[in-house]
Amino acid sequence: MKTTVTKRGQTAIPAKLRKKFSIQDQTKLEWVDEGDTLRIIPIPKDPIASFRGKSKGKGLTKALIEARHEERALEENSRRKK
Repeated sequence: MKTTVTKRGQTAIPAKLRKKFSIQDQTKLEWVDEGDTLRIIPIPKDPIASFRGKSKGKGLTKALIEARHEERALEENSRRKK
């Protein structure tokens, strides 16, 4: 999907993606510079509630540690590309 950026630096998020990722009015977006690419992460209004059920079948601590390891790897890759 493609969108255009306006003179004021604004763009529209396609409806299909807004629905898929529950992006609504006032949803905050995290913009992550990964060197050659940008990653845009919608931040849910209640991040704790959105995490519920995602670690089903795993120990919560193990799931959180794995998620943090993944984040660190992405951060390190981003730093290396700069």
